[in-house]
Amino acid sequence: MEHIVLGDLDVSRNGLGALGMSAFYAGAGSDDAESIRTIHRALDLGVTLIDTAELYGPFTNEELVGRAIAGRRDQVVLATKFGVYSHATRSLGIDSSPENIRVAVEGSLRRLGTDHIDLYYQHRVDPSVPIEDVMGTLAGLVREGTIGHIGLSEAGPSTIRRANAVHPVSALQTEFSLWTRDVQAEILPTVRELGIGFVAYSPLGRGFLTGAITSAADLPADDFRAGNPRFAEENLARNLALVDEVRAVAAEAAATPAQVALAWLLAQGDDIAVIPGTKRVSRLEENAAADALVLTGDQLARLTALAPAAGERYAPEGMSRLGL
Repeated sequence: MEHIVLGDLDVSRNGLGALGMSAFYAGAGSDDAESIRTIHRALDLGVTLIDTAELYGPFTNEELVGRAIAGRRDQVVLATKFGVYSHATRSLGIDSSPENIRVAVEGSLRRLGTDHIDLYYQHRVDPSVPIEDVMGTLAGLVREGTIGHIGLSEAGPSTIRRANAVHPVSALQTEFSLWTRDVQAEILPTVRELGIGFVAYSPLGRGFLTGAITSAADLPADDFRAGNPRFAEENLARNLALVDEVRAVAAEAAATPAQVALAWLLAQGDDIAVIPGTKRVSRLEENAAADALVLTGDQLARLTALAPAAGERYAPEGMSRLGL
């Protein structure tokens, strides 16, 4: 497994997102045993970056990851997140107050069964708390040894610069894939200028780029994607055309659509890590194999020329929390 450096944190460039094991997708939380086997297989294959968050569940995903890495903690670069759950009100809500961060990190440490978190992200920017204050609190946790590195998620260029001026930011995590390429305009140039690594979440377009979803009817009502604009009927036809080209390249490369989508993303820079999510060993093995797939210049150009997805990434409330 190839490795890259996020800031000064060494990780496998192909990581594992644990969200879908416990939250948001159909069947989440239905088979913890298989999810744990998937995490174990990831470690066996050399995947080191495991990504979770207190929001996922909430809390149950951190507990699951904690059980899975027990006895193998030294093989894991453990990433989790705070800031979209308010412990004061015990409810979902943006809260990066110093008091909330303290409660959040203590809870994450307990659930993960560890004495330190390798990479601790602010899950979404809190407009009510200056980023300088947030970074000051996190820098204190670094000095204490509670966390090793600081990350931001879905932050805008100005916030990234202000945060990095207080304490080095090791990684920015933001959605990036063949159907979400907004980051190429300003975000990637900013983090590259500052020496900050980039972690792409939803690198398979929430599963769409695998070709497994061909109709809105494929999604149960309790699946997060059923309410996502990109999976709505009015956008689906255009988005399926994008997948058709991914399938064509996959046939040429003797690979799967998922592997092609990941290989394209990994080819966008040696400072990019991906965290495709799955709760199945077979999918984990498929995704991990993308690490060795090298697409030709023509194949990369054809994929790059594709139009991004139709529809917003989130419903309006979710969109309002991005790029702050």
